[in-house]
Amino acid sequence: MTLTGGCYCGELRYESEGEPMLKASCHCRECQYISGGGPNYFMLMPKDGFRWTSGTPKQYTRSDLENPVTREFCVNCGTHVRTMLKGRDQIVLKVGTLDDPSIFEPKIAIYTVDIQPFHVIAEGVPTFERLPAR
Repeated sequence: MTLTGGCYCGELRYESEGEPMLKASCHCRECQYISGGGPNYFMLMPKDGFRWTSGTPKQYTRSDLENPVTREFCVNCGTHVRTMLKGRDQIVLKVGTLDDPSIFEPKIAIYTVDIQPFHVIAEGVPTFERLPAR
């Protein structure tokens, strides 16, 4: 499977090849910041299958955390596109940046310990207060 997408203004474009390893919504407080208040809809994709086809993202990594992630976003319009996970072979790809986001259907909801009253989880989707056991 080859997925394509980009940021709101079009400066960043990407291709991501491979099968999604996870389709989920994250309700953690950190994701609420980057989503504007809602859950963060994402797909876990193979790191080696991702490439930027145009533009160079700005990166942000918190310095106050033991195992921080690196968030990549458009310096022009601010769209958050992907998250790099330290020491992992997967990336977190933001569903809203896909050219065709209709292919997404969340299979789990994580970090519901931080869920807000206005977050909606579809009936039948398994929920986890934090991360499910591996």
